[in-house]
Amino acid sequence: MPAKSPLALWHLLSLDAPTIAVLWTWFIGTASHVHLPITSILAMASAVWTLYAADRLLDTQSATPSDLEARHYFHHRYRTAFLAGILFASLALAVLLPRIPSEAIHLYLILGGLVFGYFILIHVPLNHSPETKAAPRLPKEIAVGICFAAAIFIPTIARHPDLRPTLLPSALLFAALCSLNCLFIYAWEHDPPDPIDHPVHTITRLALNRLPTIAMTITAAGIALAILDHRTPWPIPIANALAATLLLLLHYRRHQIIPLNLRAAADLALATPILVIPFLK
Repeated sequence: MPAKSPLALWHLLSLDAPTIAVLWTWFIGTASHVHLPITSILAMASAVWTLYAADRLLDTQSATPSDLEARHYFHHRYRTAFLAGILFASLALAVLLPRIPSEAIHLYLILGGLVFGYFILIHVPLNHSPETKAAPRLPKEIAVGICFAAAIFIPTIARHPDLRPTLLPSALLFAALCSLNCLFIYAWEHDPPDPIDHPVHTITRLALNRLPTIAMTITAAGIALAILDHRTPWPIPIANALAATLLLLLHYRRHQIIPLNLRAAADLALATPILVIPFLK
């Protein structure tokens, strides 16, 4: 395998999603003045890495070669190592779970049921003609964004349930940002779009046609929420707004960036809490 940049390896090793998950989990707790123990952070890293690595391995089994990207081929090539890593991460998660608050476990069980349903809907093939590709049974990119955002907010609201109404607007905004991230990546990897070889869900297709507008809407909503809603910890919507802006800038410069680095940069764009940390009190 030719040498890869650190950014590309970060993506290929499925370290991008857990890094962003850990950063935002800590950031949301800190911005809300909630102390999260290291066990919650480590459990988040283990769970997210396991899910993303497993999803990419399953993609290599259920998708056709034309649907696969560099991350899929990398996972397939080092399948044994990734399976061993998934086993180790699962054992680590099992050790950490007894140290997680029961309320958080309850919420994660509900979310886990939804994620399990997602895996079934995405990876269990429909009974259709092999010559005809069917559109996904749910908008995958949007579903991933919602589930990812829910997982990130659970550690904070589980410890302080009174924060649920306060953090709800920020949670919805972050879910929209995560979905936007997935949608941009899909658009870049299927440019130009091919509705025959790569059919998409109706909701996904509508969103793909309006990505710049959605990005600007998230940016504007984040700024408005930070200024107008004094209950909301302002660093959270501001970090959302910055990330949406960075994704939009990447979109306009997508043809000037190597596809693998562009895909990794899309996740790096979500690391905007780092820019806001100096302003946390």
